[in-house]
Amino acid sequence: MPEERTTRKAKNDLKEGKSPSTAAGEFVHEEIEHVRKGKHGAWSAKQAVAIGLSKARRAGIPVKPPAEGKTSGETRSKAEKDYEKGQRSPRSHKEGSTPRSKARMKAMKREPKSSASHAALSRQAKSAAKRRQRSS
Repeated sequence: MPEERTTRKAKNDLKEGKSPSTAAGEFVHEEIEHVRKGKHGAWSAKQAVAIGLSKARRAGIPVKPPAEGKTSGETRSKAEKDYEKGQRSPRSHKEGSTPRSKARMKAMKREPKSSASHAALSRQAKSAAKRRQRSS
């Protein structure tokens, strides 16, 4: 569950006219801080970013799912479900399975914390930039 401060900042970014991906950056930043502080781990910087984007989609930030062919079908369908959940009106009751949630957090605690280091994030940013087209 994202912190209220993060959701407020992201919604404020959208009101200011910033792009949804900029607003989602607040959630990514929060997730990286969680990994650094040891709340849980991540196997890679890419995973920490993906978790942040998923939280943003579920919180109602209109970040579109990845285009077909960019990621696996499983990842794309999960992103679509998160996006649809965030676009619906909020529900009052808690959703999900408590045992499954606890198992997920237990598994994430075992993952390394170094994936959110400055060097790891820099490597991820550089490799992502290489995959993009050069702007003229």
